[in-house]
Amino acid sequence: MSLSTRIAAHLPYLRRYARAVTGSQTSGDAYVAAVLETLIEDVSLFPEDGDDKVALYKLFSRLFGSTTIEIENIDSPYSWEKRAAANLMALPAKPRQAFLLISLENFSHEETAAILEVDPDVVPGLIDEASSEISRQVATDIMIIEDEPLIAMDIEQMVESLGHRVTGIARTHKEAVALYNSSKPRMVLADIQLADGSSGIDAVNDILEHDSIPVIFITAFPERLLTGERPEPTFLVTKPFNPDMVKALISQALFFQETHEEAA
Repeated sequence: MSLSTRIAAHLPYLRRYARAVTGSQTSGDAYVAAVLETLIEDVSLFPEDGDDKVALYKLFSRLFGSTTIEIENIDSPYSWEKRAAANLMALPAKPRQAFLLISLENFSHEETAAILEVDPDVVPGLIDEASSEISRQVATDIMIIEDEPLIAMDIEQMVESLGHRVTGIARTHKEAVALYNSSKPRMVLADIQLADGSSGIDAVNDILEHDSIPVIFITAFPERLLTGERPEPTFLVTKPFNPDMVKALISQALFFQETHEEAA
């Protein structure tokens, strides 16, 4: 099996992880491109045996920890992502990566240690450090766009368990825009395919036309949104979702905005 075939299935998820780590689509995709360029130059860097996904993320971690990629223009439709990229380096890199590898990418502690090239005993401390930083987030108002009632209830309970307030649940594009205008939340959790066949992406684009707030998309088909060919969400959750993953992304997204507000 060729190297390109071995890593192709993992690239959409590496893009998701890279964007969460760096805080922007542009920066994340640039690091993923650097990984691919490195492999093209020297395929021997990729092991013949072992877990291909772990090996790919390990190479990304090495580049992220040793290489600074200058981004002249962050091509994002979301101004909060642009602010995040400027402030993200204030966060400790290793704890942030460990937290996302486990909560977002579902790696085990042992796999996370292998990716970050640290002793497995170090990982719990990295997670605690990241969690401590993230837990300082203030409670905020969150709006949910989801057409399946049971999933909407699960998301609502999860959001409230973090101390946030749910301003309402919308099932269609029209309902979403109306709810946003009436409640003005500070974050949106949005499904992609809505009850009347409308698009959650279109609803979010209309909402963000005049305001800039963090958005987390929830979808059963992440590969459709992680092509690298157009502006795409930094924060993306796959159905069926892991509650810990969603909680992690909510805190991560709010942290990006919070650091900017504190610095202002």
